[in-house]
Amino acid sequence: MQLARINRLLAGKAVPYTRPGSHSAIAKQPLEGPVQVGPEGLEGDEQGDRKVHGGLYKAVHHYPYEHYRRWQEQLGALLLLEQPGAFGENISTCGLSEADLCLGDVLRCGETLLEVVQTRQPCWKLNDRFGIPDMALRVQQTGMTGWYYRVLEPGELEAGQMLNLEHRPFPRWPLSRVLEVLYQRTLDQTALLELSELPLVPSWQKLVERRLNQHSVEDWSKRLYGADSEG
Repeated sequence: MQLARINRLLAGKAVPYTRPGSHSAIAKQPLEGPVQVGPEGLEGDEQGDRKVHGGLYKAVHHYPYEHYRRWQEQLGALLLLEQPGAFGENISTCGLSEADLCLGDVLRCGETLLEVVQTRQPCWKLNDRFGIPDMALRVQQTGMTGWYYRVLEPGELEAGQMLNLEHRPFPRWPLSRVLEVLYQRTLDQTALLELSELPLVPSWQKLVERRLNQHSVEDWSKRLYGADSEG
């Protein structure tokens, strides 16, 4: 089943960022021709903070380009939104959103096999990139987060290739529902229990178990606003 065509592949180098001691590779640039992708992501792509970005469970970030129009409606005509790469994505497509993919979906693209393993948890670096103090919170609240792939079988990716759905083990869990549980129905015990039965990435397993056991939601302020935030 064909899902979408890759319109743009992007990668970036980690450079000093906006706050003292911080680094980021969020400013992705388009890539030409075939690009090798392995367990750690696209060849040549970097992450500024490996504690929270990159790795096996965040190897490739996909962000729908149609979200850009909705952001332009909310934020106005920003230069940053005139082409893909504003959100630090590696893959840009049209016609595929968080409502169209499910957690655990396996996608084939040529010889490469990708697994949808988590949605993005937006952080303060988006605030600084857009110059909007609550941009990360806006991304979270709208559900326009994009998602991450784990690379099951390495290969080459190239703009123009089709992403094809090969396997959907959890059709009851579109990413839009995952986002609703994470950020809106945060203490819905029934939904959390069902979510906990899925093969979640380790950080999400801990998050869901903590909510179930403690009946409270984790503090988002450091992630959304940075270490110096008061709220």
